[in-house]
Amino acid sequence: MSECSHVAELPRPEPVPSALTCSECLALGSHPVQLRMCLECGYVACCDSSPHRHATAHHHSTGHPVMRSFEPGETWRWCYVDGSIV
Repeated sequence: MSECSHVAELPRPEPVPSALTCSECLALGSHPVQLRMCLECGYVACCDSSPHRHATAHHHSTGHPVMRSFEPGETWRWCYVDGSIV
């Protein structure tokens, strides 16, 4: 894992999750495969293994750079800008 400048810019403490699952998938009647949470705003969305890739879409629409796994027992974070685990 590497550090990036975006991690240092994240709000502390971590934002409150916006939901317990991907609300966009629920609205579409789709099933999210795995969940991710935006570390800028707390938005919870599905990963790129899900049909609609809402977490990546959130990054593209907001520019928020870092998300983390929202799966139990997982703590890794991904920086979309740097394209790496941080």
